[in-house]
Amino acid sequence: MDGLDAAGKTVLGPLAEVGTLARMLGQTLFWMVRPPYRVRLFIEQMEFIGVGSIFLITLTGFFTGAVLGLQLVDGFRQFGAENQTGAVIGIGMSRELGPVFSALMVSSRAGSAITTEIGSMRVSDQINALVTMAVNPVQYLVVPRVVAGTLMLPLLTILFVLVGMVGAYVVSVLLLGIDPGIFVARARWLVDWPDVRQGLIKAAVFGATVTLIACRQGFHASGGAAGVGRATNRSVVHNAVAILALDYVVTSLVLGQGLG
Repeated sequence: MDGLDAAGKTVLGPLAEVGTLARMLGQTLFWMVRPPYRVRLFIEQMEFIGVGSIFLITLTGFFTGAVLGLQLVDGFRQFGAENQTGAVIGIGMSRELGPVFSALMVSSRAGSAITTEIGSMRVSDQINALVTMAVNPVQYLVVPRVVAGTLMLPLLTILFVLVGMVGAYVVSVLLLGIDPGIFVARARWLVDWPDVRQGLIKAAVFGATVTLIACRQGFHASGGAAGVGRATNRSVVHNAVAILALDYVVTSLVLGQGLG
């Protein structure tokens, strides 16, 4: 019976988690359009998630582009295609690496902080105090963070891609001798709006997912300080898995293939 119980929890646990997230998403959408509209909270969360992540996104983007330039030039030179480096890096950064890496960085920095903050409020009964004061906790705590994540992650992705291209240019042109005109021309010629649009769609989905999962873990934390720590750990792990899984799903939907 113990083995059967463990197997049941293993199977039903992910389904229960998806159901909890779906319920919180429904509550978020419901309270998003209802007054009062606390603009200050939205601005604060946009600053925390977006502005506070600029340095991390810039640093990660630069070295991601730099290492891509280093690897691709070395590989392409084996069959005389090093002039395609700028285009390949531009497409890869716009479609995949930009939104995925940006979401992972925001999850590690802002997502964990959101879970810790809301989890601390839960175990110290501050959320119950909000209910006592007739303030809906989902509207007050979850909605501003989900909206801010959805709006700011596409902007951070654009920054990531731009800085990544600068890093790739520095390594490919200044260090490895690729012609600068060809590097820029190939990137401009082959990287088109559909590539950028695909990355921005992914970034918006990832932004909403990261903040929603972070809020869910904090909102249902229990067990004191140790429980908040466990919730923060689950938030980072669940977000990483969700980002990679949704990356495939969104790509399949955008390209119209791969799901059927």
